[in-house]
Amino acid sequence: MTASSFPPAVFQSFEEKVDPANVAPRLDALRAAMTKAGVDAFLIPRADAHRGESVPAGDARLAYVTGFTGSAGMAIVGPDKAGLFVDSRYTLQAPAQTDTDKVDIHEWLGAGYSPDLSSYVPKGGTLAYDPWLHTPGEVRSLSEQLGEHCTIVPHANLVDAIWSDRPGAPVSPIEFLGHNRAGQSAGEKIIAIQASLGTDKADAGVLTLPESICWLLNMRGRDVPNTPFVLGFAIVPRSGQPTLYLDAAKITNDLRTTLKGVAHIATTDTLTRDLAGLGSAGKTVLIDPSTAPAAIATTLREAGAKLLEKRDPVLLPKAVKNDAELAGMREAHTLDGVALAKFLAWFDATAPKGGLTEISIVTALEAFRREEETCVDASFDTISGAGPNGAIVHYRVTTKTDRTLKPGEIMLVDSGAQYLSGTTDITRTLSTGPTTPEQRDRFTRVLKGMIAITQARFPKGTSGAQLDILARQFLWQDGVTYNHGTGHGVGAYLGVHEGPIGIASRYPTPLAAGNVLSNEPGYYKAGEYGIRIENLIIVQDSSFAGFYDFETLTLAPIDRRLIEVTLLSPAERDWLNAYHQRVFEEIGPKVDATVRNWLQTATAAL
Repeated sequence: MTASSFPPAVFQSFEEKVDPANVAPRLDALRAAMTKAGVDAFLIPRADAHRGESVPAGDARLAYVTGFTGSAGMAIVGPDKAGLFVDSRYTLQAPAQTDTDKVDIHEWLGAGYSPDLSSYVPKGGTLAYDPWLHTPGEVRSLSEQLGEHCTIVPHANLVDAIWSDRPGAPVSPIEFLGHNRAGQSAGEKIIAIQASLGTDKADAGVLTLPESICWLLNMRGRDVPNTPFVLGFAIVPRSGQPTLYLDAAKITNDLRTTLKGVAHIATTDTLTRDLAGLGSAGKTVLIDPSTAPAAIATTLREAGAKLLEKRDPVLLPKAVKNDAELAGMREAHTLDGVALAKFLAWFDATAPKGGLTEISIVTALEAFRREEETCVDASFDTISGAGPNGAIVHYRVTTKTDRTLKPGEIMLVDSGAQYLSGTTDITRTLSTGPTTPEQRDRFTRVLKGMIAITQARFPKGTSGAQLDILARQFLWQDGVTYNHGTGHGVGAYLGVHEGPIGIASRYPTPLAAGNVLSNEPGYYKAGEYGIRIENLIIVQDSSFAGFYDFETLTLAPIDRRLIEVTLLSPAERDWLNAYHQRVFEEIGPKVDATVRNWLQTATAAL
């Protein structure tokens, strides 16, 4: 089967979404709006009011003004110059997408805001921000950083004022999960969250994250790409029914009928009024200062509410998957394992002949996944990096950057899918011909780190931050590392990146049985190749009392041809052989003879 045999991709677009030539005139228009508003500088975050990794088209303000489409970043536009602040994942992407004659690129990894912000605001000037796009914590940090340098004020969004063809708010169908998929009714979840509010002595909690609201009410939607979110807000009282706030176009009779007795439904334009009502009644209201819009905190405070700033009460219970959710995740990974076996067998037969491009590889993988009718989306845009593009950690292929894979190059494919039963995320680094000793050494060190996490046994109370070193130790021994986290939380038919747990220094929250995490160490040699190996894992009770260990979800072979076997310990080799045997036993019966024969070879014991 050739690359041209596959239908076009529908989950992912490869077109250039932005044009650097638009940056200069849009900056000019924004500065004119700033002058009219009487402000000297304006902040443009990547986030929308719901802090999602994917944002609706009409909320992609950072991309509209600067051209940068990465999942994290912020711009500041001053009277004469503009700055774009990104983390280490995007230091190559950002200058390629924006007009670097008009926009300075800064790498900022620290907490809070970069001190370089001050250079874009005149001393004694006014810096404006949209209070629906910044959190109370961010506003405090901004004040601490720049409060003596300039005046910081909330303001209506000035980007919206110049965006004449801005897309409207998304309206997509809303579905509700049955008990077989959710494992717990919305009513039961609400009672648990209300008990948590009672413990905190809060009269109500405001939810702004779509993953929290969707999990709580067992609903899913299609408001943003790759993630089955319904965008909205919710107020959960300590007793009684929550109120769900949605765009009026989403509110149907069917929705009201489904949620009758579970939650009240109101239009989003009444949210501010109801928040003020809580304040005028003197209520204590819980908000998450790291995720809620500052506008919500201001409305409550000015109306007389007592603010209780604590983490979103849904995040921890949502991260602990129940038996039904875990069963769904296992089913999703079996389905994904079938698709991956078909794809990898096809890739192995095709890549050495030459002619494959990064886009054709994405298209083929999606086609194999879409053979399963319960696969409804990708869980993120596939990272398809051939040769040197594999070293760009969050590379997104476009028609402009599409590279032909040369036989002998290393290919990195990081992808995932949304099945109705669960969410997947997997990375495989693939050989297409002879490899160098250095490549095999680095691949094997990455593999050893991935196995070390997989085989970890750790006492209850341990956080992912404490486990992170296990994955890095073998690379550190050779004086190299990787500049991303080792793992992130994963939702159950929700977000592929889910807090508050993960495996990285920024995740101090203790792990718990039922957490689903990625395990994805890597190595990247700029301009040459990238290596990453990723499986998803479940935290489970160990056979030792008071300890946890991991169950592996992902079922796909790891390329044996890239392994320097002499670097593996006997225990590591035994683990890999047992894992590959499991992959063959579980996936082999579900594929045709050609793929099964390939799979048998790919999973043969070392």
